[in-house]
Parts: sequence; C-alpha cells; structure tokens
Amino acid sequence: MSLRRVWAVFLRQAYLYRRSFPRALEVFYWPTLDILLWGFVSIYLQKSSAGLPRFVAFFLGALILWDILFRAQQGITVSFLEDMWARNLINLFVSPMRVSEYLAGLVLVSILKVVISFVVMSTLAGLFYSFSIFKLGLLLLPMVLNLVAMGWAIGIVTMALILRFGQEAEVLAWAVAFLFMPISAVFYPVDVLPPLLRGVAFFVPSSHTFEAMRGAINGDIRVVELATATVENAVYIVLSLIFFRLIYRNALKRGVLPKIGE
Repeated sequence: MSLRRVWAVFLRQAYLYRRSFPRALEVFYWPTLDILLWGFVSIYLQKSSAGLPRFVAFFLGALILWDILFRAQQGITVSFLEDMWARNLINLFVSPMRVSEYLAGLVLVSILKVVISFVVMSTLAGLFYSFSIFKLGLLLLPMVLNLVAMGWAIGIVTMALILRFGQEAEVLAWAVAFLFMPISAVFYPVDVLPPLLRGVAFFVPSSHTFEAMRGAINGDIRVVELATATVENAVYIVLSLIFFRLIYRNALKRGVLPKIGE
C-alpha cells in the first residue's frame, strides 16, 4: 500500500471542503442544529418531569455519539459520491492506485469529519447546557471506536450498493445509517423494544454501545456490552470489505465503471 496515494485521496476530498463554503458549512451546520434542538427538548422534559432520569445527559450524550457513527459513514459514502458526481471513478480505478488505498483515503476523510463534528457538538453542549461528554471517562474511547467502526462498515456496504445499482441508489448514502437507529436504542433502552426487535438489536454493535453509555452515566460500567460490540464490529468490517470486493470485481467484469454517474 502506498501512503502517498492514500494521502492523495484524502487531499482530493479535503480540498473540496477548503474551496467550497457550502460543503464546509454542512460539516458545522447539522451538528449545531442537532445540539440546539435536542438540547432544548431535553431541558423541557427535565423541567416538566421531576424525579425522572437526567434527560440532558442521556439525550445529549446519545446525540453526540450517534453523530459520530453517522459522520463516520458519511465520510466514506459522500466522498465516494463526490468522485461519482465528478465522473472521476474511471480515472481513479484505471490508475495504479489499489482499491485498498482508495478505501484507506476515504477512511481518513471519515476520521476528519468525525473529529470536527465531535469537537463542535461537545463544545456547544458544554457552553449551552453544561454537559461534558468526557464525564464518561475512559469508557468514551471504546464507545467512539465502536461507533466509528460500525459507521465504516455501513459506509463500505453502502458504497458497494451504489457501485452495483448506480446513481439512482445514491439516496442510500443518507438512508442506510438511519435504518439502524430504531434498533440501536439511541435515546431509549433496548428493553423498550418488542421481543423480536430486541433479538435483532443484539446483533447491532451500536445498541450495545448506547446501553454502555447509559450505564456509564448512571455509574454502571458495562464491559460486556462494549466487548460484544467490538467483536461484532470486527466481523462486520471484514464482511463489508469482502462484500465490496465482490461487487467491485463484478463491476469490472460487466464494464459498468465508465457508466456510473451518467
């Protein structure tokens, strides 16, 4: 793997945001809007529901962590769409660059988006609502890593689906992650779900991560939940890479790469 080519993929995407105000604004706009909206909702619920759990901590903590997953996924799929919209895929894939190098470059873009979003949301949560996500302590690191890993797995699978079905499937870049939101138990415990969905949620790493977050806020360290999420993410990352490789080889055989984006 050539680090220069990986860095080149990253720079190609980074320059888009450097030279485009609307793209740069999008990175800051949605995290800011989410924090303001859900922060006000959580404050209202806490004031009108005396004796119930701390809504501000639960809602804002869950929101910041969910945005990490979403930005990790978006960093991969939207970057891929940028190349598709620019009719640049054929240029990339006929070059000496390997698919693994391209994916590694998109992962770097994803990390950058996650870092920016995390800094924005955690700062605003502290300034406006006196909430610090760092109260989770050292458990915050495995939570973030698990959510980022799941976001990458979703992003790679979504990218493969767009490669398979073409430009009409680009809506999946924004839709697929939200398919997991109801069973991820972002704003409520898994116990709220019906028995069938509870069984499905067991195989979703984010559900274990958010259960661990709620436990940590209440002083209950749930190592088993984080360990389960880690194992599941490792399996899903491998499966997503295999799936993308199969779709990519099929696209080469069918000769559809030059047509994608048209």
